[in-house]
Amino acid sequence: MSPGDLSDTDSLRKVLSSPPFVIVEGIINIREVGGYPTAQPGHIVKQSYLFRSGEPSRVTDAGKQHLRSLGVKKVFDFRSEVEIARYNTPTPTIDGVEFVRAPVSDSEAYDPVGLAARVKRFGTNELEAFIMLYTEILHTGGPAFEKVLIHIRDYPEDPCLVHCTAGKDRTGVFAALVLKLLGVDNEDIAKEYSLTTIGLQPALPMLVARFQKDPVFRDNMEATMKMAGAKSETIVAVLQAIDEKHGGVEGYLRTYTSLRDEDFDRIRQNLVIQSSAL
Repeated sequence: MSPGDLSDTDSLRKVLSSPPFVIVEGIINIREVGGYPTAQPGHIVKQSYLFRSGEPSRVTDAGKQHLRSLGVKKVFDFRSEVEIARYNTPTPTIDGVEFVRAPVSDSEAYDPVGLAARVKRFGTNELEAFIMLYTEILHTGGPAFEKVLIHIRDYPEDPCLVHCTAGKDRTGVFAALVLKLLGVDNEDIAKEYSLTTIGLQPALPMLVARFQKDPVFRDNMEATMKMAGAKSETIVAVLQAIDEKHGGVEGYLRTYTSLRDEDFDRIRQNLVIQSSAL
């Protein structure tokens, strides 16, 4: 389904109820990050283990049961405390599911002056603005990303979910890092990233209403809507920048986390499996 078909409500509903998307009532843009072929012939990324989404604050009782049925044991929240308070989106309580605070950005990322400057950049050069934003995420996100990677390393039988507000930028960068670490090629990573264009469609009215309450966004709606995009070339450009600056994802993770080659090997052993199609 292409973005041009998103006005077809029935088609959209069908796509959002089909893999890799999953249904968890009250959680936006939720899907699994698995099934993609890796550099190891005949092997794919383990399915039904790593999930990604937008904020879960509106999850319903049925949604809580849906999440448990997926086997999710731990949820990593990439949002800052300031952001949670700003939008009044507290963390829910779900029996049997542990929520872990893992903020990617500090409170300064949401100060009015800095936020206004960021929004303005999207109005002039969208790709450059995304690269700047994602470079900031990479610079500050190492400790948060490390928490999830340690879980993947040590608890391969306990599925987990990572999320931010929309499940697009911080979550998207992390998903791309994991897939690249597992040997997925840039084309498939770009396809996975761009699925957010579809995943956010049902939430756009809510997000626009939220934006309209904030002068920083309301006075720059064209630029704001560009910020909501998830074009494949964006994540490809970021992966290329990681290659140029760090020599690859492993080099980035060695710089910004305490993880080393033996950890990367264990993560790959846990999440790269033989394809059942063979």
